[in-house]
Amino acid sequence: MNQMKGNKFREIGKRVPIRDAASKVTGRKIYVGDMKLPGMLYAKVLFSPKAHARIKSIDTSRAESLPGVRAVATYKNTPQTRFNSALRFIEHKIPNTERIFDDTVRFVGDRVAAVAADTLEIAQEAVKLIQVEYEELPVMMTVEEAIKEDAYPIHEGGNIVGQAHVEAGDVDKAMEECDYVFEDRFTTQLIHHAAVEPHVAIADWSYDDKLTIYSPSQNTFGFRVILSQIFNLPYNRIRMSAPAIGGAFGGKLEMTVEPVAAVLSKMTRRPVKLEYTRRECIFGTRVRHGSIACIKTGFMKDGRIHAVDMKFYNDTGAYATSALNVSGAMSHKVFKAYKIENMRFHVNPVYTNTIVAGAMRGYGSPQAYFGLERQINKIANFLHMDPAWLQEINMVDPDSLDPCFHKPHGNPRPKDCLRRAKELIHYEDICKEQEESRDGRYRIGVGVALGVHGNNCFGAHRDVTTLMLKMNEDGTCILYSGSHDMGNDNVGMQKQVVSEVLGIPLDKIDTVEADTDACLWHLGDYASRGTYVVGMAAKKAAESMKKELQKEASDLLEIDPEQVELYDDRAWDSTQEGRSVSIAEVMLHCQRDSMRELCCSETHPAPRGPSSYGVHIAKVQVDTETGKTKVLEYSAVQDVGRVINPLALEGQLAGAIHMGLGYGLMENITYDAEGNPQETCFKQYQLLSASDMPKLYMDFVAEGEGEPGGPYGAKSLGECPVVPCAPAVVNAICNAIGAEIDSLPANPEAVLRALGRTTD
Repeated sequence: MNQMKGNKFREIGKRVPIRDAASKVTGRKIYVGDMKLPGMLYAKVLFSPKAHARIKSIDTSRAESLPGVRAVATYKNTPQTRFNSALRFIEHKIPNTERIFDDTVRFVGDRVAAVAADTLEIAQEAVKLIQVEYEELPVMMTVEEAIKEDAYPIHEGGNIVGQAHVEAGDVDKAMEECDYVFEDRFTTQLIHHAAVEPHVAIADWSYDDKLTIYSPSQNTFGFRVILSQIFNLPYNRIRMSAPAIGGAFGGKLEMTVEPVAAVLSKMTRRPVKLEYTRRECIFGTRVRHGSIACIKTGFMKDGRIHAVDMKFYNDTGAYATSALNVSGAMSHKVFKAYKIENMRFHVNPVYTNTIVAGAMRGYGSPQAYFGLERQINKIANFLHMDPAWLQEINMVDPDSLDPCFHKPHGNPRPKDCLRRAKELIHYEDICKEQEESRDGRYRIGVGVALGVHGNNCFGAHRDVTTLMLKMNEDGTCILYSGSHDMGNDNVGMQKQVVSEVLGIPLDKIDTVEADTDACLWHLGDYASRGTYVVGMAAKKAAESMKKELQKEASDLLEIDPEQVELYDDRAWDSTQEGRSVSIAEVMLHCQRDSMRELCCSETHPAPRGPSSYGVHIAKVQVDTETGKTKVLEYSAVQDVGRVINPLALEGQLAGAIHMGLGYGLMENITYDAEGNPQETCFKQYQLLSASDMPKLYMDFVAEGEGEPGGPYGAKSLGECPVVPCAPAVVNAICNAIGAEIDSLPANPEAVLRALGRTTD
């Protein structure tokens, strides 16, 4: 971490434990699932057993007559307003295809009805008593089936939701100029987010028509808009609060359980808790979009890539939700990695009768970069070139321009990441191991991949956040932030920035977070915007407060405000060594003599859309008899502009590697012929265990002044490190076995198929 040497800051760059670590490890942290309100009821949902059907009749009488049942909700007695659970803000234009309950079910796991009862056990029993008669409709489980010309429309207007198309240069002409052209088809699978905390909400609809919802949401202000649309309530009558989030990874960006709990609370005028089991979370919430990609790449004999044409289909599942958002995000990210002047990207999201696809860490980049990075590895092998060298000659430089918009990329450092990653894992040595194991049963493979992700929603829609700081009369302060801390200590990062500016210790800065009644408007926590956008908003708010504190301290010190310096919890006279007053004294003077309170808020719009970069190198061992792969060593280096908290970044990076390797090697949701998902618990689903993790080498590149526009030059880590994991490990497997795998996951069966062997 280049910038950590000779650190000129007092707080920036310190290894700070996440602020709620003690309460988490001792079990004292209060999550929504732990909460219980007076008079609270418990809810259960009846899920569809059919992949596609119309409800001919539904009889809830037996459930309603069960003692302890307080309400039963179906499409017959609930609002039929269509909405989109991925809505971000009031003018957001995306297809409205969902209802709380509909008379048509479109996947196994769709909501049919819900019950609120005195106990969870009564609610579970009541759900079983609901009788439903279905008229089955045509089922389309795959994109290929859904896009046929005569395919039955899952929604009015057909099964193609829309499109995103971006291009630069003259791709067709450039292809003709190339020495070679490769064209391949790549597919990626549906996967579950696997956050430890399940989806849960408590709704409390009071008699004065104020709806309060406690939910581990990443998007409280967006949820407020959706709930307003469904229930026709003004925003001042809706309060969304996220007390704590036990992991999300995008899965809690879209509204799932909240409207069900809300409508049951409205019917009963009592608080209602709805908490999904793991099985219900898997089939009833969100998955990562599956994809089909046809990628055509033209390149020269010297390895320089001259043209790329990418055509994608994304499987959005039964409802639109993030279909257009994810597709649009994909369409711009692929232009950020390489110096390719001629590129074309086209994507169509498609409805199928499968689990709804939504936001997940990486937001389309893992699918896009899997195919691109796999094809670059194929090109390197074809040209008998080192894949890392081929990557480096094509990577963007800090002075590169985006080929579409001809704007600077900012300060991209993928080449520095590559060099450091090679150094950490002793790249030349492991490549020799790969060559020496060519003829053995156990073969060593080395794979390299680049990943790119953005830092905000700049260019897609407005990206704004507002933070507020309030000083207390004892010199402590409170930060009001709309941010939702998902375990990455995003709010802790904001506190470090405030502490750096004001010179107030971290333990004297408290926070109020993610509450639409207490905090100012915030776009939501996604798009890896936490550091670059929200961190900068924190810096601006703190700088405004600094001016106010300097003004008050100048009265006590009898100097000009600009001569006041703030550090070590004191205001110092910069003209006379050792002369100072405490911040507490400053605030007492402010309240007693100036007779005012200090409260500052700043709104910060994202000024531009830079990208974060990461290069990962995997060393694997493949058993050619069983197809099993063991990842032995893994090097990951990320370009983050400037490191604010290395301890937090290391945790995020290790977690991303775990998630990305699982995506590449084993995680998958499959279906039987009737459309039933087969992996509905962790034992069936298969997650990478701690013992499966490789030896990790991790570092961060932070060059010069970092990324323009970020707090102290910082930009995100967040989603970016998930992107290169799957292609890095699959490239390593393919280089080990000398055969190609173009579909995820690269499990033992896939390895044996690539080797031309059948499994038992």
